[in-house]
Amino acid sequence: MNIIELSSGNVIPIEVLPVHESDFKSITKKRYFFNWRTEKAFEILKLIIRGEHEILGLISFERIPNECRIHIRLLTVSVENKGDHKKYDKIAGNLIAYVAKIAVMDYAELACISLTPKSALVNHYMEKYQMNITGKTLSLEVPEILHVINQYDNDEH
Repeated sequence: MNIIELSSGNVIPIEVLPVHESDFKSITKKRYFFNWRTEKAFEILKLIIRGEHEILGLISFERIPNECRIHIRLLTVSVENKGDHKKYDKIAGNLIAYVAKIAVMDYAELACISLTPKSALVNHYMEKYQMNITGKTLSLEVPEILHVINQYDNDEH
């Protein structure tokens, strides 16, 4: 998995790892838009450049086994990676793809991921990640979930 440094076009390898208690010292609402401490009861992952410690993006989610689904509770990039002047591209997509891989490992062909987006982001998620409207949430199932995994889980850009 990789991200793209927009100023140079360089492809940079990344890692997606569990958030540790010590990470919360640097995960501020000012930099990551949410109070991530409220997500401690759920699984939280961070995206970093391989071999570095700076957190570029975060995702929290909960597994819902009786629905073969993983629900993304929160998803964000760091403040400098948001908007038209962001430093790196593909942060959110890699986090979504990583959770999609977990869903496929857990639920195979029944795998589904969902999220409840802010209304301003509904079209973005539908266009960029091929998500479908499912009630108040957007979701990905097979085969679209596999497309997102293949799009982000490779060494090309």
